Amino acid sequence: MSTARTVLVIGGGAAGNATTVLLRRAGLTVDLIEAKNDWNATAGSGITLQGNALRVLRELGVWERVKASGFGFGSVGITAPDGTVLHVARDLRTGGDDLPATVGMQRPRLQRILIDAVRAGGATVRLGTTAEILGQDADGVSIRFSDGSEGRYDLVIAADGLGSSTRAAIGITDKPEPTGMAIWRVAAPRPAGVVRTDLAYGGPAYIAGYCPTSDTTLYAYVVEANRDRASIPPETYADEMRRLASAYGGHWPEITEHITDPAKVNYTWFDRLLVEGSWHRGRVVLVGDAAHCCPPTLAQGAALSLEDALVLTQLLTASDTWDDSLFQAYYERRVARVRPVVEASVRIGQWQLDGVRDADVPGLMGRTMTMLRELP
Repeated sequence: MSTARTVLVIGGGAAGNATTVLLRRAGLTVDLIEAKNDWNATAGSGITLQGNALRVLRELGVWERVKASGFGFGSVGITAPDGTVLHVARDLRTGGDDLPATVGMQRPRLQRILIDAVRAGGATVRLGTTAEILGQDADGVSIRFSDGSEGRYDLVIAADGLGSSTRAAIGITDKPEPTGMAIWRVAAPRPAGVVRTDLAYGGPAYIAGYCPTSDTTLYAYVVEANRDRASIPPETYADEMRRLASAYGGHWPEITEHITDPAKVNYTWFDRLLVEGSWHRGRVVLVGDAAHCCPPTLAQGAALSLEDALVLTQLLTASDTWDDSLFQAYYERRVARVRPVVEASVRIGQWQLDGVRDADVPGLMGRTMTMLRELP
């Protein structure tokens, strides 16, 4: 394949960064633009990375840094709201037996590792920049950027997230839909006894859980029915999360005492999105949350986005012809994997909303995760 081709990646999150690293490794000329001036280097609390995400991070060459920065574990606990451990299950090693089942880490730390990999790969990066006008013809895509400059590319990869403006600009009308749940998240010091994810179903929230993110930190979360955001002043975020979390026992009292700063508490609705039919129009193709999004009930959002980057770049670098058949092959290969994860993630949440206590949550989780052991 000719390496003289030029690619614009829109969005510097997990999918966009991974795509940039892999394309640069293949020798392509890549420009990456990111709307945020700080490249989202400090946003977020924690992230749960299961084996299939770790497999892609290893392909990117950053696994050793991820391993050193995060907290690996191989089981998940189910507890009663009072903290009593009801069941501990071994997690499936969806990335293969040579990788941990799960690594928890601080989301800003993962972003900084990926930023370093992009910088080291030699891509041109422009922060605080968006694509405002996009025009296509049979040979490529012309872009006018928010700073008034222009560019011409053989391919544009839209990794600009759930609210992707590129998705709308190319005529794809699918939009994210709320599932009815919302999550409160916070980073906190890790109690010494927290060595895995524990989940409590029931109590004042639908789900209360935590995940260790390093030897000294974790992120904790509680899930409830979504509320009108306008009804929750940001200055009350810590009070709201602490009110919900204070009803849980076990390690929660030690965690809850650190929920004091509303600026460090994040409140987000659960959304669902799956673009149907194809993830491209002409020479513009979607990856990651721009194409699909699922509630975090299976902790697969970042993993699926990273897999998109790997599969798309494999197809692009193996072919001399970038055409509809290639992009449709990408869609068909990915949608067969993404759809069951999105559906399972939504269904698990819906069971909680409906108060279905005898639902086969472990069985559905197990079947879905087993599928993810296969290569993407």
